[in-house]
Amino acid sequence: MNQKKRAPEVRKQTQRQAEQAGRQAEQQVAEPPGEVQEQVAPPLSDILARAERAYAAYMEAQKEVAVAYRENELRAEKAYKDNEQRAKNARDGSIRQALKVRDETIEKAATAHDEAIAQVEQSYRQAIEQTAKARKDNEQRAKNTCDERIRQALRTYEEVIAQAWKKREGNMEQAWKIYAKDKPKETESRD
Repeated sequence: MNQKKRAPEVRKQTQRQAEQAGRQAEQQVAEPPGEVQEQVAPPLSDILARAERAYAAYMEAQKEVAVAYRENELRAEKAYKDNEQRAKNARDGSIRQALKVRDETIEKAATAHDEAIAQVEQSYRQAIEQTAKARKDNEQRAKNTCDERIRQALRTYEEVIAQAWKKREGNMEQAWKIYAKDKPKETESRD
């Protein structure tokens, strides 16, 4: 049986024993004197001895009750301390877990940040390379186009000059022919 429940019962039992011993003592003292002579009354020392035993039992029960209360108090204190320690352990575990998750999240964010920067830098380098290549390609195309147009302009110039020369020669030849035709006639007419 639980000592906390037992303690009040022990106290009640002890009180009952003390009360019973007290009633017996009162009855013996309260009996009429005529009967005292007829009965052999227990000696007063027996009554006092029983009362002392009852009182001693009562005091022992009081001690048992006090011990039971103290033990109960110690168990309650221990249970409180155990609960408090479990709560502290749970709190510390939760804090450690939260810090671990925070650190992992920060590390992942830093890694993602660094990877993003590396990707952007690589994309930037590739864009610069592509732009530089496109510029060189455009410059080369522009140079090639320019060179081709210059060659074509020179060919056209040479062709036009050649045609103009040819035409000039044809005109000169025609002019000489005309001049030569006219000249003999003049000579003939002079003759």
